[in-house]
Amino acid sequence: MTTQHPMADDDAIEARRLFIPGLARLYRGGAPFAYAFMRFSTGAVLFPHGVDKVLHGSITRAAAGIAQHGLPLPLFLAAATVFAELVASACLALGLFTRLAALMIWIEMSVIILIYQWPNGYFWTNKGIEFALLWWLLCLAIFFRGGGRWSLDHLIGREF
Repeated sequence: MTTQHPMADDDAIEARRLFIPGLARLYRGGAPFAYAFMRFSTGAVLFPHGVDKVLHGSITRAAAGIAQHGLPLPLFLAAATVFAELVASACLALGLFTRLAALMIWIEMSVIILIYQWPNGYFWTNKGIEFALLWWLLCLAIFFRGGGRWSLDHLIGREF
């Protein structure tokens, strides 16, 4: 018989399966908040990029860089990038309009990976896809899962 925290079966921590069974209580205490922490962190780590673009960037300069890569509607894409990194990341952290926010960031990261970073390889030290890919994967998972229990979406009773 295993001792389980009152969570969904797929979230249960089975003490007998742990490498250090004595930590089961610690794991059980944190497990209900793990997804919320991951979702919050995904948005919170991207948010300063949006703040930096607003405080120190220029939409027209960003649009020029986008146009240089041959993408259409560079001014719109520059504004969408700022919006995704500032507003969507904040929404993701708070769990508000979570799926929409995750989708917006996922689309942005898709463009960053394929257009800007792919030629540089994998590692961030060479301006590669490493961190954009991590955000891409996290936002894909968040898109499918939604805000979760510890989100504003849950609080208002609507998943977006």
